Amino acid sequence: MHPALVLASQSPARASLLERAHIPYRAIVSHVDEDALVAAETPETPPQTALLLARAKAEAVAALPEAEGRLVLGCDSVFELDGAPYGKPYEPDVAIERISAMSGRTGTLHTGHWLVDARTGEASGNGLICSADVHFASMTREEIEDYVATGEPLQVAGSFTLDGRGSQFIERVDGDPNAVIGLSLSTLRTLLAGVGIRASSWWGAAVQGGAQ
Repeated sequence: MHPALVLASQSPARASLLERAHIPYRAIVSHVDEDALVAAETPETPPQTALLLARAKAEAVAALPEAEGRLVLGCDSVFELDGAPYGKPYEPDVAIERISAMSGRTGTLHTGHWLVDARTGEASGNGLICSADVHFASMTREEIEDYVATGEPLQVAGSFTLDGRGSQFIERVDGDPNAVIGLSLSTLRTLLAGVGIRASSWWGAAVQGGAQ
């Protein structure tokens, strides 16, 4: 039996959150060109950027035959510092520059969530944003370079993680820490309730079949 929920993401962190919550799912990558979409749509704020990308991912996967008749969740995270959005740095020099700017300061991580209900003939969707303030410790240049050299911050929004090496540089999170990791489970619960689903009703299926 296929799980009812499809995660439109290849993020191991988001997958791990669903697994720890015993929510059965299947992951399907959306292949959305994030940079091209943001350039075309030009969202005005970092939260709008996060929701735009989450929606695009969910809708792209919902259109695939594999997602027919299922619920599709898209997520995307954008870090905001001084009003500017920061996605994935990709390059070490960019990551070093960004983390240096974050050192000893506070920024906000916005995670957009978009749920498409494709259980009927005509798919419909709804979205929510969950934001959390992240307080960073002061970091030395050597610590920043050591961290970037691991490769961990290169493929994550804001150039840091809360569930990996980067956690030692985070002093406090004000808000849902799961949103900082990439998927707010309480926000997902709200979106599912909006389409008449209790995630807790899936726990039996998760125990029997596991995530697929």
